[in-house]
Amino acid sequence: MSAPMIVLLAAGGSTRMRGADKLMEEVDGMPLLRLMAERCVKAGDTRVVLGPGQTARRAAIEDLSLEIVEAADTDGMAASIRAGVHGVKARAVMIVLADMPEITASDLHLLLGLAAQNLSPIVQAASADGQPGQPVVFAAKYLKHLAKLQGDEGARSILQAHARDVALIPLADRRALIDLDTPEDWAAWRVKTNR
Repeated sequence: MSAPMIVLLAAGGSTRMRGADKLMEEVDGMPLLRLMAERCVKAGDTRVVLGPGQTARRAAIEDLSLEIVEAADTDGMAASIRAGVHGVKARAVMIVLADMPEITASDLHLLLGLAAQNLSPIVQAASADGQPGQPVVFAAKYLKHLAKLQGDEGARSILQAHARDVALIPLADRRALIDLDTPEDWAAWRVKTNR
């Protein structure tokens, strides 16, 4: 069986950033998108989903060993997931959100390793105290469900409908929950982490 495909979702419009692009914010000396893409590439085959016309984002990652696809539809995160899984056959997929700077390559390796050991059909990161978060590894049998998602809630409906198939894997602190959507989120995170 093929190794999982890592799908990095990076097509969002950063609408809550009031003109800035959250994925181009600098973290550890590079744009967040590139940092997350490099971490994904270290963990396995990576496909990055961008939106149409996101030239700066494309330029930040196009020299990396990954595939770039575009989400042509406009129904939010579901469109990105559909684009990310399009054409994937008989392999698991890991959905990773690009605006979560505390998720490390080691975290990705851990989740993929547990999925490879058939721990559960869905392996989902959680906070240290057990709150469900991101990323999530879906077994190949969920590809058809991911390909039919609609709306802007991502794969939540699949996780709810198949809750018995989900194994929650606690990661350190709250890293599985921290996404940075607004200038205030970024400012608070930079103060807290000195980054």
